[in-house]
Amino acid sequence: MKCPFCKGPDTQVVDTRENEEGDSIRRRRRCLSCDKRFTTYETVELRMPQVVKQNGKRSEFDEEKLRTSFSRALHKRPVPTELVDAAIDHVTQKVFALGEREIGSRQIGEMVMKELLKLDKVAYIRFASVYKSFQDVGDFADAVEAVRKSPTRRKPQTN
Repeated sequence: MKCPFCKGPDTQVVDTRENEEGDSIRRRRRCLSCDKRFTTYETVELRMPQVVKQNGKRSEFDEEKLRTSFSRALHKRPVPTELVDAAIDHVTQKVFALGEREIGSRQIGEMVMKELLKLDKVAYIRFASVYKSFQDVGDFADAVEAVRKSPTRRKPQTN
């Protein structure tokens, strides 16, 4: 690492400490040219993949857009917020775990549909009707039939 004072290329790490949370490292350095000391911090940089839309445009992955999709599909449905948050986290983690630099919006949409099917079948149909551009009643009938064949979600236990 270059010295911020003299721009010398050689520095020596004098002390290394991890912060209390364990998510960053503080390093105390000494320049071998001018003998001045300075501090650097090292943290993990997590980058979500770029989303490639159907028209080929790319955009940053946006968890708020994901939340909006779930909110619209689940509008006035009896699904606890905790389950919705867990579903959003699940989709986000799946996207991140792919380890790719890009992901198609279609792939994200399929992940959302799987989570909605577990949460609420009406919300699934709502989302699917927009996502798959249903054109007539037959498309709805096919989706309803697919939902009927799927297993039902577990209801959260209340004490």
